[in-house]
Amino acid sequence: MPPLSRLWIKAGIIHFVAAMVIGVLIKARPLVGAGPEDAAWMPVFYHLLMVGWITQIIMGVSWWMFPVLGRQRPRGPEWLGWTTLIALNIGLVLRVAGEPFSATASPDLMRFLLSLSAALQVAGALAYVILIWPRVRTR
Repeated sequence: MPPLSRLWIKAGIIHFVAAMVIGVLIKARPLVGAGPEDAAWMPVFYHLLMVGWITQIIMGVSWWMFPVLGRQRPRGPEWLGWTTLIALNIGLVLRVAGEPFSATASPDLMRFLLSLSAALQVAGALAYVILIWPRVRTR
């Protein structure tokens, strides 16, 4: 398995564990009276689960398993894969850091933080599409 695939999969597992911890804390709140507020933490939970876990597992496995392009650069430009991994994860971390405080922080700061987060995640997704598209071909 290529190192980049391993990192995507490991990042996905880390985000999965974080999503499960947040999900348990949200559901345990009525029982113990403490924990994150549902409204502030549900978007974080879903982002960690869908973007952090599922999307990155798919990216890691597809980078590894899709048909190769040739002997010289079998998976295409690796720098584009690293760009995808870094942009997606920085965007996700910014979302996780900013979303819970959106109700109490400065609206301008939150708008900037969440916009930057979204822009990085979209940039990562577009980089991935550019990277993987040539490998999705008919025989």
